[in-house]
Amino acid sequence: MKHENNLFEIDEGTCDIKVIHEESINKVKEELLDDDTYHELEETFKIFGNSTRLKILSLLAVEDLCVCDISEVLKMSQSAVSHQLRTLRSKNLVKYTKEGKQARYSLADKHVIEILKIGIEHVLE
Repeated sequence: MKHENNLFEIDEGTCDIKVIHEESINKVKEELLDDDTYHELEETFKIFGNSTRLKILSLLAVEDLCVCDISEVLKMSQSAVSHQLRTLRSKNLVKYTKEGKQARYSLADKHVIEILKIGIEHVLE
């Protein structure tokens, strides 16, 4: 509530009266997942909260790359890139395959690119 000239005004985005809509409440409660699932989702979304990791995912959306290539494009040390890739692997967002002495990274599955695309579309609107 805002206090102006001794009058209380209700913010625009709130209800002026309290009315409980039981049918709506019951409907949405049925769709809630368990707390563990929401916690896991929260932890996954935290991974997307880092611009370096987002850049790495964007690169891998175009082509599978080794750590050397990623570090060259991002102008970062291989150690720093490896650290970010470990974080991405921990949430199954990227995977790697060994090719001789190199490890080539790719997105773990199509969901990762979809999440990235939707996020970019949202930001650019």
